[in-house]
Amino acid sequence: MANPNIKDIKRRMDGAVEVLRNEFSGLRAGRASTSLLEPVQVDAYGAKMPMGQVGTISAPESRLLTVQVWDNGLVASVEKAIRESDLGLNPQTEGQVIRIPIPELDEERRQELVKVAHKYAEQARVAVRNVRRDGMETLKKLEKDGEISKDEHHAWSDDIQKVTDEHVSGIDEALQSKEQEIMQV
Repeated sequence: MANPNIKDIKRRMDGAVEVLRNEFSGLRAGRASTSLLEPVQVDAYGAKMPMGQVGTISAPESRLLTVQVWDNGLVASVEKAIRESDLGLNPQTEGQVIRIPIPELDEERRQELVKVAHKYAEQARVAVRNVRRDGMETLKKLEKDGEISKDEHHAWSDDIQKVTDEHVSGIDEALQSKEQEIMQV
């Protein structure tokens, strides 16, 4: 009998790594990128919405982002969301366009961004470990119900651990790469 869980476990762990990559794309490395504002959530229409759903984000210059807000009533909410994000940005409103100058990163700010990157990586590791735990619990239940033998349980738990180790290693590599990118002057 083939392990029915490995594909699902791998898919869920891949999802955790993908979320990490998206969060890393929002951490700036000194130049303007539209992905910087994508994770920012705006209070709009009684709910939290991603920035990309309330306006158009663009990078007309290497040190400037603009957000063209579609609904004039949301300009203040968008500006507030940008100010309150952990990105250290100071937006300036001009009608329905919000201009966000990207300041040079000083050493202290780089260190803060590295800490944020470490926090994101740890959240991804925890997510991967939670998927592993769910898989192990499923195996225990299958063995208890007599659907698999002890040997199959042992072999499959080794497979799950191997997949977990691969994903944690991928997270560590992504973190190291992002850390180098942030610290590069």
